[in-house]
Amino acid sequence: MTPRPAAPVVTAPLEPDADGARDLLLDELAKLEYAQAQPTWFDLLTQSIIEWFANLEFGGTGGLPLGVLLVGGVLIALAVIAALIIYGLPRWRRRSRAGDDLFGESDARSARELRRNAAAAAARDDWHTAIADRYRAIARSLDERTLVALLPGTTAHAVARQAARAFPDAGADLEAAADLFDGVRYLAHDGDRDGYERVRALDDRLVGATPLLERATGSPDLVEAPR
Repeated sequence: MTPRPAAPVVTAPLEPDADGARDLLLDELAKLEYAQAQPTWFDLLTQSIIEWFANLEFGGTGGLPLGVLLVGGVLIALAVIAALIIYGLPRWRRRSRAGDDLFGESDARSARELRRNAAAAAARDDWHTAIADRYRAIARSLDERTLVALLPGTTAHAVARQAARAFPDAGADLEAAADLFDGVRYLAHDGDRDGYERVRALDDRLVGATPLLERATGSPDLVEAPR
């Protein structure tokens, strides 16, 4: 009986081709993109690097040697890592590390969702929930605008103090709203329509207001969350 020829052994290439190498580099650098973040200098720098690699020609006539580009990619990756160590991640990423924590509770609702839930609670005369959720909406909204930093352990009055730096004219109303939140949340107060309307009016006021630093500089990019 004639033995069957052995099946050829297929081995993966030890080195990627030009297109594969470019894709690997772009994929690696793309991990540093924050598509939903407000652009910072670090975001813009990363995007420029990615676009530069996207426009490169690997090998062939007029193209840079593949080895040079790979070494350059490694050096750029090391530089990015060093920048992360020195400067940390962008603001929105630092905020997101707090995850869903909101005044000691796990709460992933957005400011819009919190406002909707507060209005629904007010419609059924549940002032306890309406006041609490509307103040949570204030805190979440300011966090989404990078005007306050919601971290584990942040209290209602801590948010009020942070927000007062951006809206000094609303400082007293922020403290009063924090008192209402603490009352219904921790002191078993029932709350009432008047208290809810005060928190709701403050939320609406802050949504339409321009932060102090932005008014002074005319550039929203210069408004940073307190450290």
